[in-house]
Amino acid sequence: MVVLGPVSVNVEMRADAPGSAEYAEEAWNLKERIRKREGVLKQRRAFFVDAYRRAHDHLLFEEDELVGFASVRRDGYILFLAVAPERRGEGYGKRLVAAAVQDHESITCHARATNDAALSFYDHLGFEIQRRISNYYEDGGDAYYLRLGDGSSLREKFADFFRRSVVGE
Repeated sequence: MVVLGPVSVNVEMRADAPGSAEYAEEAWNLKERIRKREGVLKQRRAFFVDAYRRAHDHLLFEEDELVGFASVRRDGYILFLAVAPERRGEGYGKRLVAAAVQDHESITCHARATNDAALSFYDHLGFEIQRRISNYYEDGGDAYYLRLGDGSSLREKFADFFRRSVVGE
């Protein structure tokens, strides 16, 4: 019997600035894998690519494989947040939201009202439900509009939360 110690994995944050789409195909493929498995992230390709190109895209690569990304508009709205299902629970979603927080006083997003995992994740980070929107999605699904932060203290609060959660993991 061979017992292996902890395996070191190289996780690298990369970015596509607005106007760039270097990693758009990899992001599309990850989004589609999640859509097929979970029935969420149902955007059409043309919409996705256009939104991706207009956003600031934060991407996490593990050994050159995309494991998560967040596409964030100039106003701090998260268009897409995706983490590979086999990598959830490893803090990647938190890292992506933390990257978005660095540039904004507040962060907002929508989450499907039936997506309990996403709603639990956002709640854990401190997002608050602002309102429910009926028929938000193309398929008629409802969404919650969520907000994190109310001003300049957001960066410090999130940095403290992130430090506590990393130490506690």
